[in-house]
Amino acid sequence: MTTRQGTDSNVVLVNQEFDVVGTRPIRHDGADKVTGRARYGADFQAADLLRGRVLRSPHAHARIKSIDTSKAEALEGVRAVVTSRDFPTNDADKPARRYQRENVLAGEKALYVGHAIAGVAAVSDHVAEEALSLIDVEYEVLPPVTSAPQGMASESPILHEEMRTDESGEKGTVPSNVATHFQQVIGDLEEGFAKADFIIEREFDTATVHQGYIEPQNGTALWNNDGRLHVWTSTQGAFPVRTSLSQILDLPVSKIRVTPMEIGGGFGGKIPVYLEPVAALLSRKTGRPVKMQMSRREVFEGTGPTPGSHIKVKMGATRDGKLTAAQAHLAYEAGAFPGSPVGAGATCVFACYNIPNIVIDGYDVVVNKPKTAAYRAPGATNAAFASETVVDMLAEKVGMDPLDFRMLNTSREGTRRADGTPYGVVGCAEVIEAMKSHPHYASKLEGPNRGRGVAVGFWMNIGWRSACSISVNYDGTINLLIGSTDIGGTRASIAMQAAEVLGITPEDVNPAVVDTDSIGYTDVTGGSRTTFATGWAAHEAAVDVRNEMLKRAAILWEIEPENIEFNKSVFRSKSDPELSISFKELARKMNDTGGGVVGKSTVDPKGVGVSFAGAITDVEIDPETGKVTVLRFTCVQDVGKAVHPSYVEGQMQGGSVQGIGWGLNEEYYMNPEGGMDNFTLLDYRMPTSLDIPMIDTVIVEVASPGHPYGVRGVGEASILAPPAAIADAIHNAIGIRLDNLPMNPPAVLAALSNGNSGS
Repeated sequence: MTTRQGTDSNVVLVNQEFDVVGTRPIRHDGADKVTGRARYGADFQAADLLRGRVLRSPHAHARIKSIDTSKAEALEGVRAVVTSRDFPTNDADKPARRYQRENVLAGEKALYVGHAIAGVAAVSDHVAEEALSLIDVEYEVLPPVTSAPQGMASESPILHEEMRTDESGEKGTVPSNVATHFQQVIGDLEEGFAKADFIIEREFDTATVHQGYIEPQNGTALWNNDGRLHVWTSTQGAFPVRTSLSQILDLPVSKIRVTPMEIGGGFGGKIPVYLEPVAALLSRKTGRPVKMQMSRREVFEGTGPTPGSHIKVKMGATRDGKLTAAQAHLAYEAGAFPGSPVGAGATCVFACYNIPNIVIDGYDVVVNKPKTAAYRAPGATNAAFASETVVDMLAEKVGMDPLDFRMLNTSREGTRRADGTPYGVVGCAEVIEAMKSHPHYASKLEGPNRGRGVAVGFWMNIGWRSACSISVNYDGTINLLIGSTDIGGTRASIAMQAAEVLGITPEDVNPAVVDTDSIGYTDVTGGSRTTFATGWAAHEAAVDVRNEMLKRAAILWEIEPENIEFNKSVFRSKSDPELSISFKELARKMNDTGGGVVGKSTVDPKGVGVSFAGAITDVEIDPETGKVTVLRFTCVQDVGKAVHPSYVEGQMQGGSVQGIGWGLNEEYYMNPEGGMDNFTLLDYRMPTSLDIPMIDTVIVEVASPGHPYGVRGVGEASILAPPAAIADAIHNAIGIRLDNLPMNPPAVLAALSNGNSGS
């Protein structure tokens, strides 16, 4: 294993080098974005455009007795009003589809403050806003359920009378707020704990937090007179939007065209639809395009945040530091409708370690909060905070260095997770090794109330379906069409993989994110899949182009394609060294050899490489105010192969900053009535550049054998470790262990006053 210096980080290499992959070209969309020419959802304009607004519930839990829209409809300038009654319904609809509709516009109940009740289209925002005030809704206010433990209690108010707990496929017989309970078991838990010399058991609570993207949700719809629905929206996946619209509106996908606009952040929160179906209904009623955009308050109250959670973790280890058993109880808030990421939390909670005996219980609990959505490794940060805190406590009991303890128990090739999945080639040990050898870990940390903490985390990544097409231009450049929304520079990382195959420069690739009519089905930009899966599709499409160009050279030279080889952008005859031609030169001869060249590919890759990441952090505590200041932070991550190291470093830094915010300040501050009191960016405390140090990054490259360039997912794993690492650092600074997120000044002061030693 060797080390080479990157621009802003160390890169630990156990991988091969390429001509394009691994370099740092300028991103293709950079100029448009820095000059303001890039078009986001709010920039969309059309003739006869109407503006839409949404009426939202002021109550967390209330039965909707009646909705009177007559006064709003009579207001001058109002063109249409819609409620859930305007959705097509089918008595045979499964609950999941009904829940999807009712999250867009409430049905019989309002289930969270901010739940959409009705939509209005008018000639201006001002008229639409006035119309909302004229809609008369009669509510029967009910007691709210605001946490998973409360929702699981037998005396708790029931959100959905028809809901029964799914117990590993068996439905319960009584109404319940627990949508699902599952269990994962490996080995013999009782026997495992019997072998342990030290056992630590701890309970943890994490608050609801938001993804914090800057651009609010938006959407414009035109239900054309030919029966086709056209939608322009900022989304992480145009095809998932198409699918959702098809299900909600009972419309064939062939009748829907979704154009993804540029996106101002998402982190998982811009996968669900909120405004698009409402705009579509309003457009159908008016025959005109309808544009809708959320306010910041609506973003907080009406879209999907992370789940709050209640977690219990119990782990045991021998005197020599070997983990023998682990148990977890994960109760995650799903929000108003089922579907929290508790399954992902269960997959990740102990995934960094080789533990022979594990039992994990997961509970998906509905509560009177917005339906949860994904947020960068959804469900895993909650779980890592809990398990990594207990791991640190065990290392302390055993008397081992915390990284040595982790290395002794680290997951390796062949280790089996609690869900039964055995690992292939993984880089957890290499991440811990890089952390242990980093100058940050060896440096002295001097001064009162200062401490250093470490933690590691796991994310499984996904593959899923992607499509690409490539057309060759006569000047030897290529046009690359993709269906993946570009959030973090994936135009470049995908283009680079195509360029590598064809031996051209990234600047010779013109990548474009296109609408659902223009490319094959492509799954969401999320799950750390885009550079991996859509990059693979670009690789395969480029191979298709290369093979066709081989045939063109064969026509030109009147030989068989099998007698031609291609290397570094040059085609050569295997038998006649004087016969050679570059890719660009051959492109100029396309008309003479058969016309244009187009390559295409659809992939559904299965060889997904999992990702591990670690964090080292130094903090300083002000004992008078409880304020925690992060002095230094290092993120280490196995990325398989860094296609564009600068963007990889940016992903690692961004995830680290979000993890720091999650750990120290961010939360939905809820009032007793179930509403959110801090629904502005002034009061919802995300970290700024004044709150954090420069984030040092170490890229570890343990090539994934399931990808042509060894790529693993990058975008999510870096958010996992920061809260746990900060909690460990706080303990090492002032001797207290915090079990709840966020670890804000009031929480630190309360722990200090209570004398919580964490023992």
